[in-house]
Amino acid sequence: MKKKLSEVGIGETVVIDSFAADDIFLKLMEMGCLPGEKITVEQIAPLKDPISISVAGYRLSLRLNEAQHILVSDL
Repeated sequence: MKKKLSEVGIGETVVIDSFAADDIFLKLMEMGCLPGEKITVEQIAPLKDPISISVAGYRLSLRLNEAQHILVSDL
């Protein structure tokens, strides 16, 4: 079942399927967010923005509007 990364809860691990917007596609890929890559949501800020994820062996902070463009599926 596909959902947006912004909808994933703390501690959940998902796999990147695709990106919803082309304008942010290259930026996310340069940061290691590639289709097929596993992502674990590590922390979510009190006001839900930003979120901290673990991807490709490192931690990355994403704004909620960036996370909304990453489509993921459960393992």
